[in-house]
Amino acid sequence: MNEPGQRWALITGASSGMGVDYARQLAAQGVALVLVARSFEPMRTLADELIARHRVPVQVIAQDLAEPGAAQALKRQIDEQGWQIDLLVNNAGFGVHGDFHRQPLERLQSMLQLNIVALTELTRLFAADMAARGRGEILLVASIGAYQASPTYAAYCASKAYVLLLGEALHEELKPHGVTVTVLSPGVTATNFFEVSGQRATGYQRLMVMPSDAVVRQALAALRARRATLVPGLFNALTVFANRFAPRSWQRKLVYRLMRND
Repeated sequence: MNEPGQRWALITGASSGMGVDYARQLAAQGVALVLVARSFEPMRTLADELIARHRVPVQVIAQDLAEPGAAQALKRQIDEQGWQIDLLVNNAGFGVHGDFHRQPLERLQSMLQLNIVALTELTRLFAADMAARGRGEILLVASIGAYQASPTYAAYCASKAYVLLLGEALHEELKPHGVTVTVLSPGVTATNFFEVSGQRATGYQRLMVMPSDAVVRQALAALRARRATLVPGLFNALTVFANRFAPRSWQRKLVYRLMRND
């Protein structure tokens, strides 16, 4: 049960990468946390660190959100514990790199279940509670790839385009109910994304990488400012802006050259 005046945040994908930075930065602000990911031990270590450093409650739930029904099961568990979630950080997700017709079907299904289905279910379940209370914040993590077709990341970027459009629509729908929805679309970020996706980082990607903690800091600032979307980093923002003027055929050909591991 929430203590009076205590804010709680639910962070998915909290065992590594940006999920860890969301946890550290929110805990430093005095926000209590529910950390969710497949791997329990990294989250338990992180929870011990945050409790010792910031004296905030931190709960850990090991849950594979890529499993069908996992989002509903997570919501039931949180409700049973009486944790009222004020901020949902829908951060969990991964990419699959390579020629689409050669990518393992089970891997694609798992990615789409996590990136689209689980994200949608969690957003719907917690948005209903927030709207009923008249307040709340939801941060959805998309990608700069949401703004363009991306050969070798075809299904991944399509899934992130879904997140971007969903979040922009919900930003308007939920605003009258006191709920803020912000979509973060980062570019290359210093996480284990490439290790998971199976891509060797190209020279272009190594040049453009942003620190994870800086991306998270900008995302939380955008959420506080009630922005609908954020593309962090000047070059990333300029890339998205320039796409408005470049023919789509040029965009996809250029991305294909930049993303291939020849």
